[in-house]
Amino acid sequence: GLIFYDTKVTVMNRVLNATVQRTADHAAPEITLDPLEIVGGEIRSSENSYFCQAARQLGCVPSSQLCVKLASGGDPTYAFNIRFTGEEVHGTSGSFRHFLWQVCKELQSSSLSLLLLCPSSAVNKNKGKYILTPSPITYAEEQLFHFFGQLLGIAIRADVPLPLDLLPSFWKTLVGEPLDPDLDLQEADILTYNYVKKFENINDETELEALCAEIASQHLATESPDCPNKPCCKFTYLTMTGEEVELCPRGRHIPVGWENKDVYAAAIRSLRMRELQTPECMTAVRAGLGSIIPLQLLTTLTPLEMELRTCGLPYINLEFLKAHTMYQVGLMETDQHIEFFWSALEMFTQEELCKFIKFACNQERIPFTCPCKDGGPDTAHVPPYPMKIAPPDGAAGT
Repeated sequence: GLIFYDTKVTVMNRVLNATVQRTADHAAPEITLDPLEIVGGEIRSSENSYFCQAARQLGCVPSSQLCVKLASGGDPTYAFNIRFTGEEVHGTSGSFRHFLWQVCKELQSSSLSLLLLCPSSAVNKNKGKYILTPSPITYAEEQLFHFFGQLLGIAIRADVPLPLDLLPSFWKTLVGEPLDPDLDLQEADILTYNYVKKFENINDETELEALCAEIASQHLATESPDCPNKPCCKFTYLTMTGEEVELCPRGRHIPVGWENKDVYAAAIRSLRMRELQTPECMTAVRAGLGSIIPLQLLTTLTPLEMELRTCGLPYINLEFLKAHTMYQVGLMETDQHIEFFWSALEMFTQEELCKFIKFACNQERIPFTCPCKDGGPDTAHVPPYPMKIAPPDGAAGT
């Protein structure tokens, strides 16, 4: 945290360009995607998604072939080229960026089960934020998590920010920072956090009885075996995916009482912390990421910096966009219609600006930093820069 982010990015970029494994004389791997498999936006099965179509086809490509130099101005080098069946697309940039945008939409929808909406979003906290789905994974799912990690690395090398909305706990675990059992639980699952706090803050047995009665009214508790009319909780709790699990051996048969209420609260907290860390899934994600960029780089980045490097900022900075726009022959920034253009964009909401960027650059977010401002000989604008504004094709008219 003592080093400036721009300094870290400079070092990171140098390392990424020093670890290129696919040289210019090697053709880029090409994958073919069939848009008809997801026609109408409805993905009938996850296997038809762009994510799974790409994972299958890249499964037989050595990961070293995906380690390319950082994209810079001109025609950038991407990890792989994409051909859409039945569509004639010029150049590789547009289809590659469209693919990344579509894949992020799939990951944050019900068509793929790799990511899960954080429970807090059900009560309007961290709305729309995702975590890795915390459940035992099959070999096939492990391969998909591995590919997800590769995509994070591929986006970093391509400098195309991914429109992913993941909780800070994901980035913390990715860079190897410990989670905060209070703050991260509150961010991810405010209801469980409040539930645990109630048990931790009880002062006497009467309050405990009242709490168990309140929980019983929500069908979470059963009657005590000793006193049939007195409700009590057992050592079980629901996982984030909705399954009831025992918090200790024979937990279903152990009632929560005054002497073990703190153990019960700690067990629930520990269950949620394990679910947020998802060691099996995260190991696969890190392995995928490590096959594209050196994992040692992550030791210098804070979780927020890693998120910025991978996903950019979730809003469009118009001044930054202006500074990185090029005007083709015959046009100047002071032309009246160009001034009108920027005035119009200044009136856009953030949502409209994202749609404009999607229309103009085929991605929803713009990079957070650009090497051009550092000066020096290799300071070409990074895609989607320069955003070019060209004169009209026809000479007639105003």
